[in-house]
Amino acid sequence: MANPYTALLAPGRIGKLELRNRIVMAPMGSSFGGHDGKVTERLLAYYEARAKGGAGLLTTGVCAIAFPAGTSEPHQLGISGDEFIPGLAQLVERAHRHGAKMAIQLVHHGKVAARDIAEGRELWVPSVPPPGKAGFVATLSHEEMATFVSNLGSTPPRYRVMDAADIAQMTAWFVAAAARAKRAGFDGIELHAAHNYIFAGFLSPHYNQRTDAWGGPLENRARLLLDTIRAVKAEVGADFPVWLRLDGRELHTEHGITLEDAVATARLAEQAGVDAVHVSAYASIDTGGEFSDAPLPQQPGAYIPFAAAVRKAISVPVIVAGRVEPEAGAQGIAAGDFDFVAMARKLLADPELPNKLAAGRPQDVRPCVYCYVCVSQIFLNKSVKCAVNALTGHEHDTRIEPAATPRRILVIGGGPAGMEAARVAAERGHRVTLVERSNRLGGTLFFAGLAYPENGRLLDYLVAQMQHPNIEVKLDTTATREWVTALAPDRIIVATGARRAAPAIPGADQRHVWSGDELRRLLTGDRAGEIAHAKLSLAERALFKAGGMLGVVDSRQALQRMSKLWMPLGKRVVIIGGGLVGLELAEFLLAREREVTVLEASDRAGRELSVVRRWRVLDGVREHGKLELQATVDAIGKQAVDWHDAKGVAHATPADSVVLAVGAEPDNRLAQSLADLGIPLDEIGDGASLGYIEGAMHRGNRAGRMA
Repeated sequence: MANPYTALLAPGRIGKLELRNRIVMAPMGSSFGGHDGKVTERLLAYYEARAKGGAGLLTTGVCAIAFPAGTSEPHQLGISGDEFIPGLAQLVERAHRHGAKMAIQLVHHGKVAARDIAEGRELWVPSVPPPGKAGFVATLSHEEMATFVSNLGSTPPRYRVMDAADIAQMTAWFVAAAARAKRAGFDGIELHAAHNYIFAGFLSPHYNQRTDAWGGPLENRARLLLDTIRAVKAEVGADFPVWLRLDGRELHTEHGITLEDAVATARLAEQAGVDAVHVSAYASIDTGGEFSDAPLPQQPGAYIPFAAAVRKAISVPVIVAGRVEPEAGAQGIAAGDFDFVAMARKLLADPELPNKLAAGRPQDVRPCVYCYVCVSQIFLNKSVKCAVNALTGHEHDTRIEPAATPRRILVIGGGPAGMEAARVAAERGHRVTLVERSNRLGGTLFFAGLAYPENGRLLDYLVAQMQHPNIEVKLDTTATREWVTALAPDRIIVATGARRAAPAIPGADQRHVWSGDELRRLLTGDRAGEIAHAKLSLAERALFKAGGMLGVVDSRQALQRMSKLWMPLGKRVVIIGGGLVGLELAEFLLAREREVTVLEASDRAGRELSVVRRWRVLDGVREHGKLELQATVDAIGKQAVDWHDAKGVAHATPADSVVLAVGAEPDNRLAQSLADLGIPLDEIGDGASLGYIEGAMHRGNRAGRMA
């Protein structure tokens, strides 16, 4: 069969730069550099893994032209002096070693240069920006507030409205940085003209209020960018590829950059000499959730229409960003809507994605679940990590290596922690037996995949990995002491789930009150008959007995569809608990037209969610449902939940159904029962400590490496 990704995997060209395929590692700040802005071994190994994985072009993220000025991250790369060249040259060599090309993104962060605020420097801007609302700050925990990127410095930012000399200096910085990049051996240069940084600040009618030669009509607002493009091309030579990253739109921004502006700017940039245009987008993030509209969209293929419009207007190649799945990328390239696909999060999740697609193994690509853990780290002034790939950022010090002596490993629990441990142990050469009590793999991940479909792709991937010849899966099997003794494994990995104790709330034992565990068991078929008998009507139980619903739950996708037609919950639902489980369940139910109220006892909801994902979920729950903080539940009645707020005021929220999303705690009883067998034993998963998907995947990976 023909490879469906052929167009994506075909060779491409930017100017005179030849690339082995159309997959670009998108520029993304990692904070893996040193405090001095120089390349570290950690950064080298991180990029080398993506080069080895088969990407055609890698692009370093946000390399600062005036380091330390104009920077945003504490470990951002610099290129403001010749002393940076040796390390950058090493980076190029590591990429070339594996057949990839290496580009560098040059940037000055302008008004969002957080390090300038922290270190008392002026922010260089076209004009003083209008004040933002920054309502999302209220969603941060006190610990997060202490490191949050915009919470730097003890004084308000000082703005430097750039005069003609400053503008000339900015261009000179970019030109000098470009010359150093060429000397370091880079294959191309990307000028960052998007995402609210210095060029975008001038391009935006919202942020650029100047009335001189650099303000007003687009030709003036684009003057700094166009002059810089021409100067850079004059410095590096006509044959050296230079392109720019451009906002296709500024979303949620009054009088922001429009698509028409972007198309016109792309035309002007082509006339000035650029060899390609990389289309992204930006959004004001007053509410936080807007960040997941741009620049890291939740919506698949969000910027394809912008890229297609630009592609029609210019003759040089167009690179598209914005959650473009490989299938959509191949189709868009074949249709002529764009020429290259930029991937950041996907290549954090699986550096080998290009090689696996080329080998016809898409089922083996570890998927990004769009949890925003990676970029949330940057907001908190920490280095990038990936929830589903424990090795991201640790390529320099952590490897999966063949076992010196293959052994028999018993993994108890078929959730994400257990499957990841089994996958890694089998890859190392061990013989693995994976035991699962229920009749399907996934554990709570199956239910999590219903509430947030992106999680379901991780489940599909992990289940596919269990087809390894070194793995034997036993479903409907309880790992008793006797059974384990008979198997005689060399090592035991206990990856069981958490225990969810019912809270001491009057009325919690009523039929219309569900625990999260009961909902999960009913919808996933895990001993569902017991739950059906206790919770469902006679007619609904008859359907279950006939297999009508249990047959459907064999398919996560089918259950997704069915749940839009039927759910064992009434129209008005109160969820007690505003953590990760409660909020994702609220998101799920709101999409199924339920009236949802979330009652959270603390002053912050969603602490277990990454910052950016939390912003989006909270915005959605508040827009379409209700979220009450510092709410203490007094009792659950037949038709309402009684609670009081922080001021002691009593409330009664109508409820046809109540879901208890609280009370989860580690459950290590099984591990304790096996501890005296004399077999080395590891405890992972939520049974050991609550860690959700990230904790499960990271602990599972480590257990497999240590087995």
